[in-house]
Amino acid sequence: MAHSDLETAISAAKAAGDILLEYFRELDGLTVTSKRPGDFVSQADLASENYLKEVLLAANPSDGWLGEETGASESSSRRWIVDPLDGTTNFLRGLPHWAVSIALEVDGVLTVGVVHDPVNKETYSAELGSGAFLNGNPISVSGNTDFSSALFATGIPFGTLPHIDSHAAQIGAIAPHCAGIRRIGAAALDLAYVAAGRFDGYWERNLRLWDIAAGLVLVREAGALATGWEKQSRPEEAGDVITGTPELFDRFLELLHQ
Repeated sequence: MAHSDLETAISAAKAAGDILLEYFRELDGLTVTSKRPGDFVSQADLASENYLKEVLLAANPSDGWLGEETGASESSSRRWIVDPLDGTTNFLRGLPHWAVSIALEVDGVLTVGVVHDPVNKETYSAELGSGAFLNGNPISVSGNTDFSSALFATGIPFGTLPHIDSHAAQIGAIAPHCAGIRRIGAAALDLAYVAAGRFDGYWERNLRLWDIAAGLVLVREAGALATGWEKQSRPEEAGDVITGTPELFDRFLELLHQ
């Protein structure tokens, strides 16, 4: 029986998660290199991505590919977009907050998104027009309408990345008006948590497509709004993302732009 694209992505993400868990139990033996200050790659990232590339392209070898570690293949109307280990720094320090992120883009539109958290055995999945799910159960964004009780997430620039000062100002603009801001170090899980109603919103700048592609499918199918830094821009093109519940989004955007 042929599997759907979503089923294929879920199965592949779980198997890659098992590979990563084996490395996570033996961190002292990992070979680690640095791509730039604060941005690492290890044997675990490479093993996960090589597995995912083999499995996801096996069913349809003409599919295109964009992976964090192996780059892009020839163009196609269908393209898998993969972060084999989102939250590598957390992973390498033994922090149990990291994930496998898989998205499928068809004719320029993100249609499938899977974010798998192996440590907590949580698999977030969504397909365009079919809703969002956590371990097979439907999820939706928070119903919170009170900004003062809202919980937001962000990613703080590190190393030589730009916008560190402006990001600090954004935190200063949001923090007095909400219940808290979290920085947990894995964009895919930040987006998944918005989809599941755990966070009321999330923002980050200077991201790559593999960081957010799967999460964008999740938040949109769960009922969140998602834009780039400018409200009319698309995060998958801009590399910046602001997402949140519809009831709080305009206020969220207004405060960030102060």
